[in-house]
Amino acid sequence: MARVIAITGATGFIGRHLVARHVALGDEVRYLTRSADGAPLPGAIRHVGDLGGTADDLHGFVRGADVLYHCAAELLDASRMEVTNVAGTRNLLQAAQGEVGRWVQLSSTGVYGLQRGGEVDEDSGLRPGNAYERSKAAADALLLEATEQYGLACVLLRPSNVYDADMSNRSLFQLIRMIDKRLFFFIGPPGAVANYIHVENVVDALLACGQASLPQNGRTYIVSDHCPLETFVGLIATHLGRQAPSLRLPLPLAHAAANLFGRMPGFPLKPSRVAALTDRTVYRTDRIIRELGYRNRITLEQGVGELVREWQRGAH
Repeated sequence: MARVIAITGATGFIGRHLVARHVALGDEVRYLTRSADGAPLPGAIRHVGDLGGTADDLHGFVRGADVLYHCAAELLDASRMEVTNVAGTRNLLQAAQGEVGRWVQLSSTGVYGLQRGGEVDEDSGLRPGNAYERSKAAADALLLEATEQYGLACVLLRPSNVYDADMSNRSLFQLIRMIDKRLFFFIGPPGAVANYIHVENVVDALLACGQASLPQNGRTYIVSDHCPLETFVGLIATHLGRQAPSLRLPLPLAHAAANLFGRMPGFPLKPSRVAALTDRTVYRTDRIIRELGYRNRITLEQGVGELVREWQRGAH
């Protein structure tokens, strides 16, 4: 049976995949956009409105929606994060009262902050460290507060690093290039962890959150996949037909180089890169597997192969 689906952030990386999936399912899909310019997304209904405006501007968008997916977020401009991510969520919540069957909010494991090791699950404390992470944590708090106050049926989904061949973030393609050119090196002792999740797996998880019977309202789920960084890099090397890198830079030397020269254009080491290549955190997915029957449909090996093929098409 077709449902009415409302999606914010539908023109973003994850949102456009979510729209395509619901259109393919035969649902009536409406999406929110600030601009009336350009062709609408195929099979979907455009609703012009601004999360940063007023709740009155959003009533038509949410009215009668069986599921509202709130995927919109400002990722880059810190000056707009409070307006879009926090005030925008507040406006949408006001408009959605009594109108929405279920609210599914796309959050991020970033709200748990920089952990540097160990295991993180849905009950771990929030330690957002930058403006984006703080705004997402604040938006999540607004949703859970609305759940308590108004009984809004809602669920939060927190993916780790989301990837796909059509992503705008080029960091993984840069990693592939470094491995292909034999310029990649590990930092510090073995044991770093790669936490990634394919965008189609995230869409699967979003649909599960929108369709499944939840054990309780206001539930939070993490979705991720992980493996040792050495395994992840080895997968890339295998798909490139290269020998797996083995060079390893001592951590103190990497920290010193990143702090001294990280601001230089083209210098390969920045503090953020050192942090990423030495992170030993594992994001647990037991809850979504146990309660919603979710499984990662696309493995890291399959996703890495897809990325390498896309990079080769563009690089040669």
